[in-house]
Amino acid sequence: MKILILGHKGMLGSELMLRLAIAHEVTGKDIDAFDITDPADCLRIVEECAPEAVVNATGYTNVDGCEADAERCFAVNAEGVKHLALACRGKGILVVHFSTDYVFDGKKGTPYREEDPTGPLSVYGASKLAGEQFLQAFAERYLLVRTAWLYGKNGHHFVEAILKKAKEGQGLEVVDDQIGSPTYTRDLAAALELLIAGGHTGLFHVTNRGRCSWYEFAVKILQYAGIGDVTVTPIKSDRLSRPAARPAWSVLDGGKFFAACGKTLPYWQIALQDYLERTGSRR
Repeated sequence: MKILILGHKGMLGSELMLRLAIAHEVTGKDIDAFDITDPADCLRIVEECAPEAVVNATGYTNVDGCEADAERCFAVNAEGVKHLALACRGKGILVVHFSTDYVFDGKKGTPYREEDPTGPLSVYGASKLAGEQFLQAFAERYLLVRTAWLYGKNGHHFVEAILKKAKEGQGLEVVDDQIGSPTYTRDLAAALELLIAGGHTGLFHVTNRGRCSWYEFAVKILQYAGIGDVTVTPIKSDRLSRPAARPAWSVLDGGKFFAACGKTLPYWQIALQDYLERTGSRR
């Protein structure tokens, strides 16, 4: 398949380039080549590349920053998705897009299924939900993947932030009242390849298996990295006074993905060890 990956230099996009290039003809474009907030530019890039599938790995992902920059956040995460969907209409192009666990309010207490009601708590979550709705309204064929707590190469994320602070000898305070599923971009890219190869469309929840708090995640990061001289203290979210509210429980149910592909992603602990080994961070 001829696939166009938008945002191919980013944390997720770079992994998608590597994975999808194994079996497909892949082209990557990034912010220096097109503007997702410009409908004419979206149409131009799609017509120039003439793909069979467009994978949107772009996004305004600064959750707290979105609170003070809602216009730009919605322009990228919502309107940009609409522009891409419309650019692909009438051409038989599959539109692949990624969304987030932050479209939920975190009050359910059991893993969220695809059909569960949404209720974002932040501007970021609201913008991602609007993007989902635009995709579903305007794309003739789409694959929408909700995922969570991403980390990987070529990006700023929680794992590297914890390692950086620990190596600077700083004690850590990490919230223990937000529960989710850390997800390695390499595993997510492999999951997407399975969905595309199987010809699947619609909405899927895809994360690494298992769940933990950010505090538990931080403890494992240091343990697997062989850093034993740094204290990690659990705290509550209200201690941080962050601009954006986060769902207390945002675990996603991967049952639909398993039913479609016959596989599950590795447990988050295994994925984390794999990441640390591949990046040379594990002792």
